Amino acid sequence: MLAACVASSLALIGKLIGNCDPKVAATDTASSWRTTRLGLRNPKHLTVLVENLIAISPENLVTTIKRILVTGGAGFLGSHLCERLVGEGHDVICLDNFFTSQKANVTHLLDKPNFELIRHDVTMPIWLEVDQIYNLACPAAPGHYQFNPIKTMKTSVAGSINMLGMARRCHARILQASTSEVYGDPEVHPQPESYRGSVNPIGPRACYDEGKRAAETLFMDYHRMNKLDIRIVRIFNTYGPRMHPFDGRVVSNFIRQALSGEDITIYGDGTQTRSFCYRDDLIEGFVRMMNGPSDFIGPVNIGNPDEFTIRELAELTIELTGSTSKLIHEPLPADDPTRRQPDITLAKKHLEWKPTVPLREGLAKTIEWFRGINIDEYRPPTPNY
Repeated sequence: MLAACVASSLALIGKLIGNCDPKVAATDTASSWRTTRLGLRNPKHLTVLVENLIAISPENLVTTIKRILVTGGAGFLGSHLCERLVGEGHDVICLDNFFTSQKANVTHLLDKPNFELIRHDVTMPIWLEVDQIYNLACPAAPGHYQFNPIKTMKTSVAGSINMLGMARRCHARILQASTSEVYGDPEVHPQPESYRGSVNPIGPRACYDEGKRAAETLFMDYHRMNKLDIRIVRIFNTYGPRMHPFDGRVVSNFIRQALSGEDITIYGDGTQTRSFCYRDDLIEGFVRMMNGPSDFIGPVNIGNPDEFTIRELAELTIELTGSTSKLIHEPLPADDPTRRQPDITLAKKHLEWKPTVPLREGLAKTIEWFRGINIDEYRPPTPNY
């Protein structure tokens, strides 16, 4: 129906414009010329054109190819998202200040005609015209967001305000990459989106936890006040190729230590649990949420509900790397949650999404990537710190 309406309308417009005689324009009045060149002196033509255009609903006016902004687009997740969107044919703008990301993550996209890289900090305004915005910009690993906690908080709050302002001006749909850290050290397991969390607002992790909570508040207020088209995704532990080897995450720590033959450091007794989602599954969740039902804005948990102890992860890493590393224990850092597991009921219901990559398979792919990089290029302090 839509295709027929569009095709017939375009054909009619082309025919009508083609009926125009330039000689008429030279002698006719301005008003007569405007109607003549569109062929609107024929009531039948006008009726057909209007009927066809009315038949096209606003939902169907969304074009297949979109102009999409990805903030933090050169980071671990952002680069994979850009890669996915470019591959689908969208015009993609990657925005990044390279504070924690690597240019190498997007180098392979630079020769693509539908990819553009802009070095910019989201805490500063920028003027772009886009259809969709994925707001991923923010250091996401403890080793990164604790390096400059004030900057982390500003990125979450000021960055969100700038992107929300752009979305409002462009009438764009905007997705906020939030985090399971909004649940803090949870007392409910698994964590549903309705759980309000147990967060220490003055602890060493608060710059990230509270920054993301504030960003969610801003998104909801813009939605309520301005009818802004928003989406909120809460990301649980994610891993995969292009993780920063020194980001302080448990997966990158364990792989790096195992491959170098160092002792693997477990903080705490190793019985604390995490749920690990492979990057491809997470990106699929992002895209489904962005293009999902208009009446479901979230927040929605995107993560793998399979729970593993930290010790189990360490032992699996040693097995897959063939390492002779030993396990050692250090005290658990302040405010580090002892258990984290997503309830993905809403994702299954509204997005028909669930993770498909088991930990063993995803970890093996990640280890393979770690083997192929020059670790010294990432060793801190690096130029982007």
